[in-house]
Order: sequence, then structure tokens, then C-alpha cells
Amino acid sequence: MQFFIDTANVDEIRQANDMGLVDGVTTNPSLIAQTGRPFKEVIAEICEIIDGPISAEAVSLTYDEMLVEARDLAKIHKNIVVKIPLVADGLKCVRTCAAEGIKTNVTLCFSATQALLAAKAGATYISPFVGRLDDISFQGMDLIGEILEIYSAYDFDTQVLVASIRNPLHVLESARMGAHVATIPLKVMLQLIKHPLTDRGIEGFMKDWEKVPK
Repeated sequence: MQFFIDTANVDEIRQANDMGLVDGVTTNPSLIAQTGRPFKEVIAEICEIIDGPISAEAVSLTYDEMLVEARDLAKIHKNIVVKIPLVADGLKCVRTCAAEGIKTNVTLCFSATQALLAAKAGATYISPFVGRLDDISFQGMDLIGEILEIYSAYDFDTQVLVASIRNPLHVLESARMGAHVATIPLKVMLQLIKHPLTDRGIEGFMKDWEKVPK
């Protein structure tokens, strides 16, 4: 399973990349806004750091405007993947982008039928938001299982990119189910590293090391 980091903060991207944990990056308008920097400037810098898929989101809601944005974003770098919302005009734009060789990440997916439509339209990635489903008392990870089952049955090329990850269990379950990608905030990546027995073991080793004659 590939790990993408879900952030527009270049310092966080560098930190995770130095540990070998970054195969790609996902951003959204909210994450870009948190940087306080111009959108294209941030995206271009991320592309210099990470040699992998970099999701940049189109913010228009009509087909014609989305397509203009998608073509413009794709010119920034060869690794750009255009994020497009799962609406009717968005699916139309995905189809055109697929025909033009522009990679897409269909975002804000909350049902398996939505994911089916995105795959049929030619999406490169589908982003089901598991954490947001958990927030409204649905089992977000159940959705991942449904999508993977459907995609496997029909041999779709669209990759399942598990999004809105809130905790290490989301990552664990994504890996066990065979999801293609998990996009993970740095905070959760660091939580994946931690284990109390590891900490206890290091503490014990260090205490014993102090007893070794120098």
C-alpha cells in the first residue's frame, strides 16, 4: 500500500519524506489556505520535494470551468493529479481528462455507487472519506470494503485512495483490506511509529548500556 501525506505544509512533507514514508501528496483548498501562501507556489514546491502523485484540487463546479482548471493544473508538473468533486459535471470532466491523459482524483466520495460511477468515468483515484462517515455514525471502513469488492469484480483500473484518515486503525484496516493508497496526516504517521513496548525496550537497553564498562 502506498502512503500519501495529506498536507500542504512543506515542512511536514519533508519530515515524513526523510523517513521514507511519502509516495505522494494530497492537498485541498482548506490545507492550502492554512499555508497562507499562493496556491500554485505551494503546489510547485511540493512537486520539487516529492517525485510522486501530487493532488491539486479544482475549485470550480461547472464542467467548462473545471476543465479549464484541470488543464491549467496539469501544466504545473507531470506528477499533478487533478482533484475533482463527485458531482455530475465532475464526472463529465473526469471523462474528458481521461481522454486527454490528465490524471484525476475524484474526491468527496461517500458511497460505493459513487465510486462505481467514478471508475466508469475513468478516474485514476477515488477518495472515499472514512473519517467523515465515522463522524455521522457510519462505519467508514465498510465503504472501503464495498468499493474494493466492486472494483475487483469488474477489474477497474481506478485505485482506492483512503482519505479522511483520523487514526492508526484506519491505516491498519486499509492495509488489511488491500486498499491501494492511504493518505495520512503527519500526526497519524507519527502515531503509527509509537508503541509503549518499543519505548520500554529502549529505556531498558539504555539503562543496561550504562552498566557496560567503558
